[in-house]
Amino acid sequence: MPPIDPQQHLAARQAILNHPDAQDCTVYRPDEEDPEAEELDLGDAKILFTGTFQAPADWDAQERAEYFGDSPAELFMTARIECQAKPLSASYFTPEVGDYVASMPGLGEVLMFYVHDCNEDEQGRSYVLIRDDESLD
Repeated sequence: MPPIDPQQHLAARQAILNHPDAQDCTVYRPDEEDPEAEELDLGDAKILFTGTFQAPADWDAQERAEYFGDSPAELFMTARIECQAKPLSASYFTPEVGDYVASMPGLGEVLMFYVHDCNEDEQGRSYVLIRDDESLD
């Protein structure tokens, strides 16, 4: 894949940050040294959900089982996430596989997601998230 044009990526980033359907979210990263430690709060971002993840038609049963594991397929969502901090600033981050995303769709509700996979194209990074269906009560 050819390198991504920085201007095209910047335009895609702004499109996510300014999209009317983008929701506020916070991204957290687990402590690799201490799995029991509190996750590191990376900062605020905007998340734009783009749909339910659809496994490629050419995947066989084993590939599907490996990808989805024990999680129901309907919990897998696709999204674009952009950090609200300016690129190259000290507080800028890029979400990675293994991070957690707390989205705030409104009315005080918080939905938690686990970053399962990501791909990059001319529109920036696209993520596959697994919704944590356990209640935060």
